[in-house]
Amino acid sequence: MAQLDRTRNFGICAHIDAGKTTVTERVLYYTGKTYKMGEVHDGTATMDFLQEEQERGITIQSAATTCPWTRFDEDYTLNLIDTPGHVDFTIEVERSLRVLDGAVAVFDGKEGVEAQSETVWRQADRYNVPRICFINKMDKLGADFYYSFNSIKERLGANAVAVQIPIGQSSTFQGIIDLVGMRAYYFSAEELGAKVEERDIPADMLETAKKWRHDLVEKAAELDDHLTDKFIMEKEISQEEIRQAIRKGTVSQQIFPVFCGSALKYIGVQRLLDGVIDYLPNPTEVPEIQGTDARDKTKKLSRPHTSEAPFSALVFKVVSDQHGDLTYTRIYSGTLLKGSRVLNPVNGKREIVSRIFEMHAKERIPLEEAEAGDIVALVGLKNSFTGDTLCDPDEPIVLERMEFPEPVISMSIEPQSQADKEKLGIALQTIRREDPSFRSHFDDETGQTIIAGMGELHLEIIRNKLVRDMKIGVNVGTPRVAYRETIAGKAEARGLHKKQTGGRGQFGDATITVEPCSLEQAKENEWDWEDGVAFENDIIGGAIPKEFIPSVIAGCRDSAKSGVLAGYPLINVKVTLIDGSYHDVDSSQIAFEQAGILAFREACRKAKLILLEPVMKVTVTTPEDFLGPVNGDLNRRRGMIVENEQRGNARIIVAEAPLSEMFGYATSLRGMTQGRATYTMEPLAYRPVPESITKTVLEGAAA
Repeated sequence: MAQLDRTRNFGICAHIDAGKTTVTERVLYYTGKTYKMGEVHDGTATMDFLQEEQERGITIQSAATTCPWTRFDEDYTLNLIDTPGHVDFTIEVERSLRVLDGAVAVFDGKEGVEAQSETVWRQADRYNVPRICFINKMDKLGADFYYSFNSIKERLGANAVAVQIPIGQSSTFQGIIDLVGMRAYYFSAEELGAKVEERDIPADMLETAKKWRHDLVEKAAELDDHLTDKFIMEKEISQEEIRQAIRKGTVSQQIFPVFCGSALKYIGVQRLLDGVIDYLPNPTEVPEIQGTDARDKTKKLSRPHTSEAPFSALVFKVVSDQHGDLTYTRIYSGTLLKGSRVLNPVNGKREIVSRIFEMHAKERIPLEEAEAGDIVALVGLKNSFTGDTLCDPDEPIVLERMEFPEPVISMSIEPQSQADKEKLGIALQTIRREDPSFRSHFDDETGQTIIAGMGELHLEIIRNKLVRDMKIGVNVGTPRVAYRETIAGKAEARGLHKKQTGGRGQFGDATITVEPCSLEQAKENEWDWEDGVAFENDIIGGAIPKEFIPSVIAGCRDSAKSGVLAGYPLINVKVTLIDGSYHDVDSSQIAFEQAGILAFREACRKAKLILLEPVMKVTVTTPEDFLGPVNGDLNRRRGMIVENEQRGNARIIVAEAPLSEMFGYATSLRGMTQGRATYTMEPLAYRPVPESITKTVLEGAAA
């Protein structure tokens, strides 16, 4: 337990360009993990090791590392994951947060909370991840700590508590004031910030620091009854008592401590690491991991975070490697030995863990064993993918799976030669294993392979991976919108599959109802939900034998995948099996699957089919002078402006616009604002397509 107490599993996440990877590079340097500081703008960042990442200066895939840190003369182990900021790679953030105990949310000191900051904050809320905040880039022109701090409170609704304030800001930024210890810290740029000097608080900032410390002590006192009494009686509250209260509030997500600094200028990163130790939870402080019994899904199980408990772990990432797949795993309980056999209860397969590695970006350090709280990469697993559980074969448990977003954009891809065709199929399977937000399928009618992803950049990166890394010649089509179908009402239909061709015939008869349904409704009512289709069995008295009911479900779901209206997947529908009949001799699983297909198609046609399109949340930051043209252009693109905020001499426009109208928006925006505006775009929801446009889309699909 002593080792677990001194372990921190945390991630660094933020809006694109807030400085996540630069913060990580500084962490690696100050912890002694690297001896030369990498820079994102030079393409030398340790954690951005893919060629594509180095060329573009962005993070595409999350990278993990383990490094040491000493606090109050005790040695700690930090398991750190650096995540991407670009919305096209949101799956990387999602799966990292799922296995982490805490996170550092990084904000740009000038911009404060930005569009993608809100997205990662919501993801962390979903997985109940405690966070500390780091307002970075305090040296940047226009940086404003107080504005950024307030944006965390107002835009995220977070109970932010400053534990540091800056000494100066923008060009006058020199160091930080620690409000817990009431000391000033200065970082020597000549020694890359490795030398930290502690001084008295400058006289001109003493009053400001006292005011902020009073707020901090008041917030800390609210979290502890003993401190509340002390605060009311105006008794002295010690630094250690303040730290413990803040830690308690952070772990329970009642408060979010805020730090500040400039990673690029080497200021404040060591104090941030102290904050990770002081305030983020160790693996024993988070709730026991929850799961279900592999043999009985209704039976809830949990595992304590100890090495003595039965082994359980979650696969959160698979990376294809020339020596075999690297399966990234978070161990929640028990101990895993090299060469041991484990069970994947999701598919019932047993796996052998031939090797265990501690990862440092692309480098790996072999281990003989790994314990609860560790994040490691395993080699030797053949049938375990992202979201799967690994556990002790004698004590099976299925941990909660991750929800993966649906792709919103697709394009056709064709191999240039027969040799490329053979390689392409294997390559697409490999990418799908690595990236659950990527999809691909072969279109029988056109003879094309269709790949689908989260955005234009996502598909461009995949195309480059195929051509450059996997050496496969491909031609790609223009990106297309991934439409969906759904139903507007409720309807009932009977599917009768009956064939007699001499000898044994085929007989399947099923009557179903279909109605609109959301994932929330399905969860609330505990209906069986998969790929956007919920299923409920209302058969009474054995009208259809139990062994044939899964076949009806499979028929309905297969039919939904291929669509009814125009070949787009049909989602958000509930199927209820209400009646049917069978034949003692002629009934079979195939016959009932066909009955399910017939009934589903007929019922959906009766229930009025409608086409859905992906609508994006678009956030544009533009100088005031170009507000009119930007608004006008969004309106022309069927965009609905939902927010228009003044920020300095810039305007932040938040709009909801259909993806189909947003192709080429980057070029258009640059043209109308002389290259001075920026934007981000993320999937928001699927919404009905206007009737006038539905006709055009359907004609395009038919063509």
